[in-house]
Amino acid sequence: MTSGVVENELDIRGLCCTLWRGKRWIVGLALLFALLAWLVSMLMKQTWSTTAITDRPTVNMLGDYFVQQQLLKNLDVRNNTLNLSSPGPTVMDDVYQEFIMQLASWDTRRDFWLQTDYYKSRKSGNAHNDAALLDDQINNIQFTPADPAHNTLNSVRLVAESASDANNLLRQYIAYASERAARHLNAELKGAWQARAEQLQAQLKRQEDVAQAVFARQRQRIEQALKIASQQGIKENRAPVTGETLPDSDRFLLGQQMLQAQLDTLQASGPAYDLSYDQNRAMLSTLQAGPRVDKQFQTYRYLRTPEEPVKRDSPRRLFMMIMWGVIGALVGAGVALVRRPRPMSPTSH
Repeated sequence: MTSGVVENELDIRGLCCTLWRGKRWIVGLALLFALLAWLVSMLMKQTWSTTAITDRPTVNMLGDYFVQQQLLKNLDVRNNTLNLSSPGPTVMDDVYQEFIMQLASWDTRRDFWLQTDYYKSRKSGNAHNDAALLDDQINNIQFTPADPAHNTLNSVRLVAESASDANNLLRQYIAYASERAARHLNAELKGAWQARAEQLQAQLKRQEDVAQAVFARQRQRIEQALKIASQQGIKENRAPVTGETLPDSDRFLLGQQMLQAQLDTLQASGPAYDLSYDQNRAMLSTLQAGPRVDKQFQTYRYLRTPEEPVKRDSPRRLFMMIMWGVIGALVGAGVALVRRPRPMSPTSH
């Protein structure tokens, strides 16, 4: 029996021989594509990136701001305006939260690029192109918030056209965001300081009004008792009990001499104030002096300081050469297969 001819049979040996005979095409196109990829990578814009990781500042980094903000918090605690059962965030937490807000803000990134020489040197003068360039540079600063579930901290990444630019610009941006946060915190401190001063002044006014009303009421009672004692000619003390337990209706029994002495003593001493009044007056004199604004305090600390990157993000030259070299080899293999000699088909006579 003669075996039938199997159509579309894969001839591995013939395929390998054909590729070997076309090895010049395969190697040549692979080298050509790799060379073209190298040339294209030389013309492409380079991008380098560096990353910084930050955390909340320490007490000594805040300087006078911590002392004055803590003073306001203690004043709120003394005035029972804070809930002690659920303590609020610390001064460091509030400062760092403001820094993070500025670090991730679109306006902060925009204002930062507008004042840098890096952006100014790349402006073309065309409003549309400059706006597109500014938008790209804004997106080149990427903030990643902390994720406690994955144990990651707040980080910021900046992309530039050189390693030194990426490092310097990221350091400048973090310092710019910190200075902006400090400016907002100082303005908030001034407003809170003034509000507490006005609140304390109003509280002192209420205490003075209450003390003055009590003083006037005591003087009126003594004067009324003295008038009745004068009318009835009572000069000596006829009260059966001491003056502290004597009701107001029988106070005239103390006699004119004792009542006059009480009135003179009350007039000389004036209204009576408790200890909180003196404390409030001392605190008001402190608040009226105004806060000491410290513009240099740092609102963050580094856990990863920005450094010059050692590898660029784009273009990845070696990867591009390998990838396009493989593509060139495949194209060369295709050319070799197309150019292989074809067997002559038998013709029937």
